[in-house]
Amino acid sequence: MQYNNGALTNYVYDNVSRADLTSKTFWKIMGISSETFWRKMAVTIRDVAKRLHLSITTVSRALDGYADVAAKTRARVIHTARVMGYVPSRAARQLRRQRTDAIGYILPAQPPYFTDPFSSTFIAGLGDAAAAHNLDLLISTAAPDSDAEQHIYTRWTQSRPVDGIILNRLRLKDWRVKYLAQNDFPFVAHGHARMRLDFPYIEMDSRAGFVQLVQHLIAQGHRRIAYIGAPAKFTLQTERFAGYQDGLAAGNLPFDARLVGESDLTRTGGYQAAQRLLAQTNPLPTAIICVNDLTAIGAMRAARERGLVIGRDLAIAGYDGTEDAEHTEPPLTTLKQPIYNTARQLVEMLLQRIAGEPISEPHIVIQPELILRESTAFQISSRVKNSVARR
Repeated sequence: MQYNNGALTNYVYDNVSRADLTSKTFWKIMGISSETFWRKMAVTIRDVAKRLHLSITTVSRALDGYADVAAKTRARVIHTARVMGYVPSRAARQLRRQRTDAIGYILPAQPPYFTDPFSSTFIAGLGDAAAAHNLDLLISTAAPDSDAEQHIYTRWTQSRPVDGIILNRLRLKDWRVKYLAQNDFPFVAHGHARMRLDFPYIEMDSRAGFVQLVQHLIAQGHRRIAYIGAPAKFTLQTERFAGYQDGLAAGNLPFDARLVGESDLTRTGGYQAAQRLLAQTNPLPTAIICVNDLTAIGAMRAARERGLVIGRDLAIAGYDGTEDAEHTEPPLTTLKQPIYNTARQLVEMLLQRIAGEPISEPHIVIQPELILRESTAFQISSRVKNSVARR
């Protein structure tokens, strides 16, 4: 059968009773299923209203969830619209509600580093949560504190292609927080800036996590524990470095600045920082804890190149609990944070913020989980201590 939208739709409306439209016999005679018919007809809201003998206004308000439409009517409208294959005009809906039905995330990294496991998992959580609410996720990328980053935030704030923004990798004095707050633009954050402004966030207690990690290594017999961190401007560096120092103090170990290195949170940065530590430090550290898993994976490569056996000559640990940490050789000890679930929860918080609703828990602190694996699993002996010291 050849379909002509206008002619066939008018024929159905003008010559078929409401009861027949729900009859399987009718559609069998027509030689087409009801679902296929409505899909081919590019159904409009007028079609849904005509089929239900309701006004277009009632159907529109029912689909938009307005409380002045009876629950039974709303359910009938939603069901009929689904059966007919009606897809609301997004542009019209956005205009009515003054919303874009999109949320934004500007990844604070430069290519190719936005493909790291943490970012991939975090974006997957954001995307899945947005899709569950029939929202789009708009993603851009820019290096932290760059002109490009400032340009994107300025453009998004002024042109409003999104209804709200999720921030990540916060800095101690984060200009993004101040800028968005001044412009009354809805946002939530993964992490907390050390500023007087109040805003919704989910933060990991990484300081306590690093204390726990250092205590684990001390219990294994380690006394020369090195740390490879991130640039000082990041809040995560302040917290994790403080946890490292607290752990040393709790174990009555002196802090030695020569055992501290800095990376850029990448494999390459971790590799280069570990190379410097292992080349310039004498005696060598017996353990290295890293600000994130990628840094630790880079440090493992540097250790292997020096002939050190990880898990015997040198313990290495990371932070994040990414999937990559399970598949290193040997598997990497890490402090695991719930990246995916945290991202989903941030979207829920942001949607409350966009709707102007109070957030029941605007400040959430989560404890990371210490995952012990073979990269730190050995008990250090005096023989190994002397062996490492002589290298």
